[in-house]
Amino acid sequence: MVGFDKQLIQLLDKLTGQQSNRQVIPIVGMGGIGKTTLAQNAYEHSLILHHFDIRTWVTVSQKYNVKQLLLQLLSRQSCETDEHLLGQELHKMLWGRRYLIVIDDIWSIEASDEVSRFFPDNNNGSRIVVTTRISNVATHFDSLLFELSFLDENQSWDLFCRKTFGEAGCPSELEDIGKEIVKKCKGLPLAISVIGGLLGSSNKTQKYWKNISKNLISILNSGKDENCLSILSLSYNYLPAHLKPCFLYMGIFPEDDVIRVSRLIELWVAEGFIKSNESQSLEEIAQGYVNDLIDRNLILKHKPGSDGRIKFCKIHDLLRDLSLKVAQKDKFICVMEDIQRGTERGRRIVCNEKIVQPEYHESCVIDTLQLASVTRSLISNINSRLSNNRLLRVMSFNDEPDENYLRWHIIDKVNMRYLAYNKRISSTPVKLPSSMGVLWNLQTIYIERHMEAPSEIWKMRQLRHVTIWGLHLHDPPSKSRGQQDVFVLQNLQTLKNVVNFVWSEEACKRVVNVRTLSIRYDDDLKLARKDYSLYTIGKYLHKLESLKYSSLRPGNVLQKLTFPSSLKKLNLLNCMISLGKFNSDWFVTQS
Repeated sequence: MVGFDKQLIQLLDKLTGQQSNRQVIPIVGMGGIGKTTLAQNAYEHSLILHHFDIRTWVTVSQKYNVKQLLLQLLSRQSCETDEHLLGQELHKMLWGRRYLIVIDDIWSIEASDEVSRFFPDNNNGSRIVVTTRISNVATHFDSLLFELSFLDENQSWDLFCRKTFGEAGCPSELEDIGKEIVKKCKGLPLAISVIGGLLGSSNKTQKYWKNISKNLISILNSGKDENCLSILSLSYNYLPAHLKPCFLYMGIFPEDDVIRVSRLIELWVAEGFIKSNESQSLEEIAQGYVNDLIDRNLILKHKPGSDGRIKFCKIHDLLRDLSLKVAQKDKFICVMEDIQRGTERGRRIVCNEKIVQPEYHESCVIDTLQLASVTRSLISNINSRLSNNRLLRVMSFNDEPDENYLRWHIIDKVNMRYLAYNKRISSTPVKLPSSMGVLWNLQTIYIERHMEAPSEIWKMRQLRHVTIWGLHLHDPPSKSRGQQDVFVLQNLQTLKNVVNFVWSEEACKRVVNVRTLSIRYDDDLKLARKDYSLYTIGKYLHKLESLKYSSLRPGNVLQKLTFPSSLKKLNLLNCMISLGKFNSDWFVTQS
């Protein structure tokens, strides 16, 4: 119970409190964080032994059997009686007595309801403790929630020393490497206990411990210790089918990476993981998937945005390693840890510079990737490109967007949905080729460089998110003679860092569904018409939720303007405004 002394005292107080009505007490947290240990320590505490007339424990799985659960509660192995009669027997046994029932590891509200209907409320202080990995299940009971968090550095070290050395304490020569091992466990009690037990029964030398530290995560999830791997695997095995690819995809991000949720959602959409419905956009559905994985404690909250939604998330190293193991076993993702035969046949190739073996020159990796003719996705943190693959859907890499490469190699990838350059190199604009209009499937463009977009970009109807460090746009082409209708980018939701563009009525009508827009003016010739731009934006963009505006020179152009009622976030740079004009719900930044 290292690190949970306070929670144990609170739980004991809740179990033995003065409230006479029957109460349900949920304990929630990710697999291996100590939920069952906390419940078990309370269940076996001497105070509890004397307080309750009856104590009974039942362990549930997702594929539960009501009859078997009732038999567990009755402490019986088997019975020919049907579940209704067993329920009556349990109700009779509990009637009039003060009881404590622990329902361990439930995965749905229905599982609890199936058996708890046989628990009488004797108005004598009976209690039910429920442990679960799923936050939505825990909050259903509308009671004091015990949400377990990771151990801090001191608690982690204390637990490790107890598991490894008992009362003897850690020898000074092993302390530094021991703390390095503990730090890699990221505060997860299960990981600390497993590795502590392993080191406690093996060679206590610096050389051996350094080898353990180097390969810690793979050792913990190797399957040699069924306790660790099997507990974490349950969280994946019990996922609904639509969430499994989303979880496995978390393996593309480097270890300890802080993941921007909006980028994760854009990738899921581009990969085709999100199934559409009539009432929500793909991004709204994907946001629900993110929330589901957070509720199941498979993704960790890291930082909220100004709108209250999770802006950044992380994944624990053990869960990331689990996702990679399953993904590579199922050939869902191919991670280039070294140059292996068959790598070039991977459907999704991940090449992070942290994991590429140093003995392999970068050119070897690039040569291998040129053979990847069936690859659909390439996520790379080294300068690598696929030139010979027309089937590519997702390409994200760290490299300077070279104009010739864009002109000769990107344009033939007609299946491309997601294109990202993640390395900010130069402020010199690069001109996107006019032939990019053939990328009619392209949904997301993310480029950290000034880019001049051709007028053909106004015809790319599948575009959903355009984020370019400095986007120079041409006016949309006028309707030509004989043309049935103009091109309207109905799917476009994000348009960031547009530079010196005059938002005419015609331009606004092309992007009527934009929700996030950022614009900048630093050209004297355009500054004179920025008033008009802001007026048309306010008039025509009725779904706009976030607007960021910056200007080279201060001005008071916003004083007489009316913004759409949908606006939730307003970020202003170099503007003189009266804050009394704005709704108090808006987030306003003035500089």
